[in-house]
Amino acid sequence: MSRLLVTRPRDDAAPVARHLHRLGHRVLTEPMLDIVWRDGPLPDLVGTQALLFTSANGVRALARLSDRRDLPAFAVGSATAAAAAAAGFGPVARADGDIAALAALVAARCDPAAGRLCHVAGSVVAGDLAGRLGADGFAVERAVLYDARPATSLSDTTVAALREGALDGVLFYSPRSAASFVRLLGDAGLLRAVAAVTALCLSPAVAQAVLPAPWRAALTAARPDQEALFALLDSI
Repeated sequence: MSRLLVTRPRDDAAPVARHLHRLGHRVLTEPMLDIVWRDGPLPDLVGTQALLFTSANGVRALARLSDRRDLPAFAVGSATAAAAAAAGFGPVARADGDIAALAALVAARCDPAAGRLCHVAGSVVAGDLAGRLGADGFAVERAVLYDARPATSLSDTTVAALREGALDGVLFYSPRSAASFVRLLGDAGLLRAVAAVTALCLSPAVAQAVLPAPWRAALTAARPDQEALFALLDSI
């Protein structure tokens, strides 16, 4: 059993925490990004051949504003695909967890002449999905439907856990969340508190973002998906 901290946004952290509890771990949550929905403008989907989702928050953002569910959807990974299917979008095609894989999947299954693509996203995006697809002749419209605002402080519960040495690992899913956590550690004077803690990182970019802190180790998942991230738990 490990003592873990999950840094995902609140709506994403809760199911992760429940799953980890079922596996026998003790879990705290400390959302590093606060998702703030925008009320529009709603993207014009006339002439759109497919929707592109790079996060479950993009799925939720569109679902709350639009009843359209008839367009094919392409999701960056398994969690986003599951969210899209649960919201009624479909058919949903799943890539292998990163922007390059998503762009390759879309290019293989879509035709630039069949209409534009709509990438539903936040105000800050990781990677250049539109640029990759644009190189293959696709027109991509980005619909910005939410903001992911960095946390401004660590909770008292997390601060106490760090000071008491009550954490074994911290799970990071994005470079922004990782960078925000390291920044807040510094603000609280707690950088040295992670010297006995392992950072569990979804991708090399995430691992790079945690490096300013003196972790016991920073481990990177073999693939950018949650199953591979959880496999790292055997190493702490």
